[in-house]
Amino acid sequence: IHHIVQNGGLYKKPFNEAFEETPMLVAVLTYVGYGVLTLFGYLRDFLRQWKIEKCQNATEREEQKDFVPLYQDFENFYNRNLYMRIRDSWNRPICSVPGAKVDMMERVSHDYNWTFTYTGRVIKDVINMGSYNYLGFAQNTGACQEAAAKVLSQYGVGVCSTRQEMGNLDKHEELEKLVARFLGVESAMAYGMGFATNSMNIPALVGKGCLILSDELNHASLVLGARLSGATIRVFKHNNMQSLEKLLKDAIVHGQPRTRRPWKKILILVEGIYSMEGSIVRLPEVIALKKKYKSYLYLDEAHSIGALGPSGRGVVEYFGLNPEDVDVMMGTFTKSFGAAGGYIGGKKELIDYLRIHSHSAVYATSLSPPVVQQIITSMKCIMGEDGTTLGKARVQQLAENTRYFRRRLKEMGFIIYGNEDSPVVPLMLYMPAKIGAFGREMLKRNIGVVVVGFPATPIIESRARFCLSAAHTKEILDTALKEINEVGDLLQLKYSRHRLVPLLDRPFDETTYEETED
Repeated sequence: IHHIVQNGGLYKKPFNEAFEETPMLVAVLTYVGYGVLTLFGYLRDFLRQWKIEKCQNATEREEQKDFVPLYQDFENFYNRNLYMRIRDSWNRPICSVPGAKVDMMERVSHDYNWTFTYTGRVIKDVINMGSYNYLGFAQNTGACQEAAAKVLSQYGVGVCSTRQEMGNLDKHEELEKLVARFLGVESAMAYGMGFATNSMNIPALVGKGCLILSDELNHASLVLGARLSGATIRVFKHNNMQSLEKLLKDAIVHGQPRTRRPWKKILILVEGIYSMEGSIVRLPEVIALKKKYKSYLYLDEAHSIGALGPSGRGVVEYFGLNPEDVDVMMGTFTKSFGAAGGYIGGKKELIDYLRIHSHSAVYATSLSPPVVQQIITSMKCIMGEDGTTLGKARVQQLAENTRYFRRRLKEMGFIIYGNEDSPVVPLMLYMPAKIGAFGREMLKRNIGVVVVGFPATPIIESRARFCLSAAHTKEILDTALKEINEVGDLLQLKYSRHRLVPLLDRPFDETTYEETED
């Protein structure tokens, strides 16, 4: 069933990752479903044009008709006629801590999801299978909350300045030293927003005359950062080392277009855990290729830091690798640490350079002091520096929950994507009507889930995405699994035929990634 890799000593343990092929009938019916919805969409647009159906979407005013149209692209058609039918599955407001269970505000729509009104009722104790609360630090009680409250009373909420002016607190310095120690790197820098950590720092590292090799499923923040940099971007197939090596070879042999000069820098952009696929980067092979072809590696550990590795130090520890082999280690505090912001770790020269040249460092307001304290307290807990084994227990609990939940879903017959150790668990829905139906049926059973469709996924690969947490007990998971099983039967979602295809087309060759000595 699984694609198991142990490549020439690069992997110290089996690497089990599976992407089951979409059944042909399901793929055909999914396309038919989108075709029917598109036809009805054109019919409804025709009725709106002739004022037969009330038009609630944004349209051009009469005096603007001669200008370039603002509302004519496909995505607006999609939003009006497809997304609007299932809009109630997103943006559901919660009114509690996003822990293992949440309280959700009930809302209804009387105009087919164009607008919502709140009933005033609160749905209590909804099992939360959607938040990135991997280690369960999203709490309003306990050591983190107490420490953050103490700092709040001392420092206040806002800093009202950038790090380079009056916004550099002792807490920020303490946090950065702690992050560097946690990652095993020389130095680190913290930023106020995870998305901006990528989008604002990549342009500081590469520019015109540089080449970026980006995984096709990289996050939007990496894509935006790459585009803003002005560097040439080439995309390799997801987690496919043959595709990456071919691009590296071509880049070195041919150089820059037209001039054929060598590239100033070649930067490989990858993520630790891919948040829509649940897959883990093949980091040992990426590092071997990086060394062989003398390029740089930028690793985004937004979802993997805290969630992978025996002591929660991310994908580098998970594979037993040396942090020095990763040139730029990026991650966020928004997930495993239950806070906000992001960081970049690496050599001291790199961080000193970014302090001066990064837009996030120069122009953005500093991290809020209570948020900084939340990160410090949770990170010390994970490292065991708070005098307890609570952090280690949370990391182990998350790993156990992940393996148990994935195994049970596969046994039920669902198509589940990704690595067996990834706490991001995509369950494939495929058909457009089943996106909304799954979300609604789960909420009826008091379980909050995230459903995902186009444009966040390919148009025929709609899915539900579960995010596991150390805060989930076995009872909570068993309740969720029982209801998922029931909804799976109701909506006929058990597509799996256990005919899993490997991600790569050919077996690995041990000689492919031999490291070349200087």
